[in-house]
Amino acid sequence: MVFADARRCWSVADSKNLSLVPAPHQKVTDETRSPAGFANVTRTRQVVVLLAAAGLLAAACGSTAATELVEPSRKAGVNVSVADVALSDVVFDTFDGGSITLEEASASRIEGLLDAIPPLDEPRYEPGATTNDIAEDDLVIGVVASDGSAWAYPHRILNLHEIVNDEFDGVPVLVTYCPLCRSGVVFDRRIDDLRHDGVLTFGNSSALYENDLVLVDRQTNSYWWQLAGRSIVGDLSGAELDVLPSVTTTWGQWLTDHPQTQVLSHDQGFGRDYTRDSFTNYAQRVDAQNVPFPVGPGAFDDDRLSPSTRVIGFEATIDGELVPHAVAVLANEPVEVVVRADPTLVVRLDGNGGGEVVAQRVENDGTVSEVAHPSRSAFWFAYVAIHEGSTVELVGPPR
Repeated sequence: MVFADARRCWSVADSKNLSLVPAPHQKVTDETRSPAGFANVTRTRQVVVLLAAAGLLAAACGSTAATELVEPSRKAGVNVSVADVALSDVVFDTFDGGSITLEEASASRIEGLLDAIPPLDEPRYEPGATTNDIAEDDLVIGVVASDGSAWAYPHRILNLHEIVNDEFDGVPVLVTYCPLCRSGVVFDRRIDDLRHDGVLTFGNSSALYENDLVLVDRQTNSYWWQLAGRSIVGDLSGAELDVLPSVTTTWGQWLTDHPQTQVLSHDQGFGRDYTRDSFTNYAQRVDAQNVPFPVGPGAFDDDRLSPSTRVIGFEATIDGELVPHAVAVLANEPVEVVVRADPTLVVRLDGNGGGEVVAQRVENDGTVSEVAHPSRSAFWFAYVAIHEGSTVELVGPPR
């Protein structure tokens, strides 16, 4: 079993003391993320003009410049002629307190920042029952494979890697986490698209969009918005990865529920100190709307919850349409939230900072069957951002 997905690390100044031992394809860097110079930054939404489309239009009008415009414009292998967002809204962390946009960045700069925060392509695990490296109240992303095996990914380790490419029972999966949005999502790495058909593997572009990490696939060099699971720049722009069921909860709760679980080892071969957490007080900054990288002008408009409230987000089919839902992880005791949809969805908050979503169906014999339902865990402001233009249905116990 191999996992590779953990990257972006925003950190305090003393974190530069950490050392890295790169995998063969990775570059050496001792840089870590700094919020300096990015406080209270918002950006203006822009309409993206696709150069390829412009070229086709020019060709239809008989322009002699059409041939040049139709040819993809690439930077470091990234087809920047095709994008669902403005290139000026994709911002690279330069790890020196500064930033540069995809629009401005040179090919050499983009290549130099690739995998600056190294993903885990060959993650190492150990039995959860015997590890002494994780505190009971530490948060983990938990996954149960189709063969029943359980796997846990501590936030403290993912802070320094963000991306894990792995395979569960023959299914290639992608475990992702962005500490800047506290967003944990697990995806299927297989994609069935006219532009590409096969299995993708992912690295870290070192860029952010909406203050959220941007992944890059190694097959087409397309850029992907982590929480949305959607390609935003490159040949696969507009393509989406399938979300898989996962749980974000405390290590103590996960171990109780899954005593046979495997968990990421602190020995990943990078010489990193996974016991420290540079994001301990970060939620307070989010609530002050003081995030380190640019967000849209309406990023904090939905005040039904505070921006840093962690939610479980999922989609429910109601009247034939997919409707985004969210449940705030606030309960300090087990709670069930029922969403009347097709099928009926049940959110079970465990009272320890996490919860799962299951789909229920009544079988012909009257029995009720359950199957895990795909979900995301993230800060409220970040989950709202991926559903721009739609209203997120907020359900759950009284707040």
